[in-house]
Amino acid sequence: MRNLTEIRWHGRGGQGAKTAALLLADVAFNMGKHVQGFPEYGPERMGAPITAYDRISDSPIRVHSNIYEPDYVVVVDDTLLHTVDVTAGLKKDGAILVNTTQSKEEIIPLLNGYEGKVFVINAREVCMQTLGKYFPNMPLLAAIVKVSGVMDEQLFLEEMEGSLQHKFAKKPEVLEGNRQALRMALKEVH
Repeated sequence: MRNLTEIRWHGRGGQGAKTAALLLADVAFNMGKHVQGFPEYGPERMGAPITAYDRISDSPIRVHSNIYEPDYVVVVDDTLLHTVDVTAGLKKDGAILVNTTQSKEEIIPLLNGYEGKVFVINAREVCMQTLGKYFPNMPLLAAIVKVSGVMDEQLFLEEMEGSLQHKFAKKPEVLEGNRQALRMALKEVH
């Protein structure tokens, strides 16, 4: 399959991993890509570990399963590094993106010997500066677009603008905060 990118999201219920995966699929679809975006549920409760997935391709996607060998992994909550093997199957030529206050060097020992690229972002800081509340999915959504190069960053921002305007039409302060969070996250991922 030409230009197939597979992304696996690890988070906890209520942190927005599912929403971010679905938003990424929606934006890619609006750009003319073939997509799949879906969650995997376990014990469906707030705070329980969840997994979500994205497949993005230039050609039709014929596989319909979970993603076992992702190109990229996004970890929404770094406490999962102690309980979930987030690097399972992760391709060495891919990358992992971790939302954390720790440095990349502090995170690497927690990645089960993963030898690929490691990126970190402090989504909490981005959220507090732009939204005043902690919703890590928007900064992580922008960060994985930057890390993966799955789409042009400017086109991504333009597509997200339309999506956010529709979603937050009656909440201009939330709309502007999310815009700022996306832009700041593109600069803050290391």
